[in-house]
Amino acid sequence: MSPAVGDTIAPREFAVTRADLVRYAGASGDFNPIHWNERVATEVGLPGVIAHGMFTMATAIRVVTDWAGDPGAVVEYGVRFTRPVPVPDPGEATLTVAGEVRKVLDDGRVEVALTVTVDGDTVLTRARAVVRFPDAA
Repeated sequence: MSPAVGDTIAPREFAVTRADLVRYAGASGDFNPIHWNERVATEVGLPGVIAHGMFTMATAIRVVTDWAGDPGAVVEYGVRFTRPVPVPDPGEATLTVAGEVRKVLDDGRVEVALTVTVDGDTVLTRARAVVRFPDAA
């Protein structure tokens, strides 16, 4: 695989449910009630229960790890959190993630920019991953 500038990673949708947030809270140890209690979330000015930022970030990188074929191929990853991801109950939020190769670096690594939205609103900006492929120099 030799990615080139302008190559795209097809958009992918991820359903996010309250059950996902509960599982993530257990795995991460982040039991902040804004991630599971509607009353607390709205009392602090949020639109409702919101997904953990790191859950959103981890979900978004899945398009890159699947594209690269190896989670270990991602050598750098960073985002800026710009908007919370409200998760209704009942129901789900739909996180839409797409990518584009922005640079091919001298050592064969590639920089991928991600677009991450919920209902057309950008929730992560400056989402960028650097990927090293096994056949890279």
